[in-house]
Amino acid sequence: MPQEIPPRRKHEMSETLRIGTLGAAGITPAALMAPASENEDVEVIAVAARDKSRANAFAQRFDIPTVHDTYDDVISDSTLDIIYNPLPIHLHHEYSIKALRAGKHVLCEKSFSMNADEAREMAQVAEETGLVLIEAFHYRYHPVFLTAIEIFDSGVLGKIRELHAEFTVGTPNAENIRMHHETGGGATMDMGCYPISWVRHIMREEPKVTAAAATTGNPQVDMKLEVSMMFSDGAEARTIGSMCDPGFSAYLLVTGENGALRVQNPLVPQHGNKIELTIDGEKIRDEELTRRPTYSYQLEAFVDAVKNGTKLPTDAEDAIKQMELIDAAYIAAGLEPRRTT
Repeated sequence: MPQEIPPRRKHEMSETLRIGTLGAAGITPAALMAPASENEDVEVIAVAARDKSRANAFAQRFDIPTVHDTYDDVISDSTLDIIYNPLPIHLHHEYSIKALRAGKHVLCEKSFSMNADEAREMAQVAEETGLVLIEAFHYRYHPVFLTAIEIFDSGVLGKIRELHAEFTVGTPNAENIRMHHETGGGATMDMGCYPISWVRHIMREEPKVTAAAATTGNPQVDMKLEVSMMFSDGAEARTIGSMCDPGFSAYLLVTGENGALRVQNPLVPQHGNKIELTIDGEKIRDEELTRRPTYSYQLEAFVDAVKNGTKLPTDAEDAIKQMELIDAAYIAAGLEPRRTT
């Protein structure tokens, strides 16, 4: 028999939403615990990890009252409203769907799924349940990227000709989960997804992949992927995601017939950022905006969606389009889209 889906409960504006986190991933303190600690609308009250001792240590560090034995126990916890899913990518589909079917809203880390087919299945369950499911592209909610959109939409750049976007960071060790195809590893799934998302969201349009070139490490695992794309008006985009180049680089550059907009570090502007606008050879804007963390804005937006039904720009519908591009990029580079084994 099909699993019965609990009816969606209406949340009052004054209600505190209770969150359970799956695992004690390295991203969780910054992505969830820090923003939750300053947000009166939420509290993190449950955790589970593969290693119970690690879950206990995490709970003690962040004063989380309940430590469950398994991820399934967290999902079935009737006191929870939201599940945060920072598990390895190959587990996003399974546990996000389980959480939705258990009546929980889901904040799912990127990349959203192993491939577009999984994304479609996740989105379908979110639609069936009427629950909120988003991909945690936190940058999209920060004033830095919102300001970039504002400038772009003003038309000051004129007809857009080119977009360049890059996120590179140092090489992980051979045992890192990013190095394994079967768990959703690869530079594009972890780093390159951001530049692809930046060009999509600044243009508010879905480009076509025209070419891609990969530098591989383990079989089918891209250490670096350069993707060329074309928008309907002829604007060309080139993105780079790399985990084999030294140092850190994250930027978006949009060039139009009148000038250029450069966004320095749209990824984590809390660690420094800059908006530069040059028109007709003259720099007319050169400023750093707030360093308040992206994750704080994301959590606020997520709470608003849960309580008020606000549509978010990184929802499941958007995630399908994102994963379709990633699949197309891998195919263009002669690599296989990720599959759950």
